[in-house]
Amino acid sequence: MRYNRQIILPEVGEKGQEKLGQAKVLIIGAGGLGAAILPYLAAAGIGEIGIIDDDSIEISNLQRQVIYRNDAIGKSKALEAKEMALSLNPSIQVNAITDTLNAKNAIPLFEYYDIMVDATDNLHTKYLINDSCVVTNKPFVYGSIYKFQGQVSVFNYQNGPTYRCLFPDESSNSKNCVDSGVMGISVGIIGMFQANEVLKMVLGIGNVLSGELLIYNMLNNDQQKFDLVKINSIALSRLDFEKKYNGIENTVLEITANEALEQIDNPDVLFLDVRNEEELPKVSLLNTIQIPLSELEENLDQLDSNKTILVYCQSGMRSKKAVEILKKHPFLKVQSIAGGALKLVEVIASNAVSI
Repeated sequence: MRYNRQIILPEVGEKGQEKLGQAKVLIIGAGGLGAAILPYLAAAGIGEIGIIDDDSIEISNLQRQVIYRNDAIGKSKALEAKEMALSLNPSIQVNAITDTLNAKNAIPLFEYYDIMVDATDNLHTKYLINDSCVVTNKPFVYGSIYKFQGQVSVFNYQNGPTYRCLFPDESSNSKNCVDSGVMGISVGIIGMFQANEVLKMVLGIGNVLSGELLIYNMLNNDQQKFDLVKINSIALSRLDFEKKYNGIENTVLEITANEALEQIDNPDVLFLDVRNEEELPKVSLLNTIQIPLSELEENLDQLDSNKTILVYCQSGMRSKKAVEILKKHPFLKVQSIAGGALKLVEVIASNAVSI
């Protein structure tokens, strides 16, 4: 029988296996963490797994997103992940959702699934996951990587601390793995820690990492746990959620790299690079100014509010935060360039755009 080796564990047994088969788990993100989490949940027999991601596979993904093959480049991550999971265990149900998680679909999805697993690499989505879980009263397993260090915790579990108890400040200038670099093994280790937390919650065994933050250092194998305190003042109704996120999603406007590059000769357009000076690749566009995101609010006087400002960072995450900052000040014509500098360079190379 497929599950014999885990059923013989007294902590699992036939009843535990039935619990796994009845569980519904949503994995948010089919990148490095998702690629580590999905195979183990599928193999363990989680009855229904959703995986949401609107991205397609690139060659640079294969170094850490090990469930994808070289011949899958250009294909949908969610669809390829579903195919892999079903080839591993055809007895489960896998739902591929080729969309980005947003304020419109988060609540309905979270109401359907039992446990959410954060396999994302940007702050905006992590806060969205947290707030959606608070509204729907569902737990989520948090995972994060920075270079050779990983973090894992379980938030909103049995009225435990939430992500905002640990990180109340949404304006943090955090980098993702595209910006800072990552070893493939790092996301593998942290992803398996996350999968472990899912299985413990479903089975009702062990000590769930609720109220604790696990920090693991890949270089020296140091492992530390810190206690988290529940902030009782943190509460969010469904109406509060809709007001907050509808406002954000209507404010943070995006433009494609192709559309942005069509404006390179327009004197009424200013390109704003919010990366740090040492970051590569360099993008030399006309009418460009560089102000790191961490210094943006102190240097708004360098920007012309009469111009259309097209903002980019490395991959399109920090630029969204920059748009939010600018919109709070007298800058009305602001857009974030989707895909950031990496996409701009790709479009320039493929189209031989003269700059």
